[in-house]
Amino acid sequence: MTPRNKSIVLGVLVAVLAATAFNIYRGGLSQEATAPQPLSPDAHFTPLGVDNPALRLDILKRFLALEYKGVPRSIFSATLPPPPQPPPSQQPVVAPPPPSGPPPLMVDAKYFGYVSDYGGSHRRAFFATANNDDVIIAGEGDTFLGRFRVVRLTNTTADVEEVATGRRATLTLEEPSPNG
Repeated sequence: MTPRNKSIVLGVLVAVLAATAFNIYRGGLSQEATAPQPLSPDAHFTPLGVDNPALRLDILKRFLALEYKGVPRSIFSATLPPPPQPPPSQQPVVAPPPPSGPPPLMVDAKYFGYVSDYGGSHRRAFFATANNDDVIIAGEGDTFLGRFRVVRLTNTTADVEEVATGRRATLTLEEPSPNG
């Protein structure tokens, strides 16, 4: 924009501003038209006769009748109010006894060793009967003594499950005695 055009636009804006100010301050708007008319206390108020079917007055009355029954607490305080006092009871509270479960699983064998292939992925465990007469070799998933299944074998433990009941026991690796 050239300086001449800028001065023309500025002059037009100043002229419009002056005309608007003259109309506002010199009687362009009368005070009676802008000020609201005060209502007289004797005036009769008639509401509009529009029924709102979505307005449920029974629910509104129920909500208006609600009262807060919680613990009074200041929302501006970081400390918690003291807990409410428990009602005094006549009889002492006795905890129920814990439910008695099935007895622990007794395995009639000792875990005394294992062997694995070169990669260590297939292990087989050595179990001895209670009187050390028989040696049983079983891998994971195999059954021995007709009622036990080997679930998992590690270097130090063998997890055994009773086939009929599903109860489990863990046998630890027993070191052989120095007498043989």
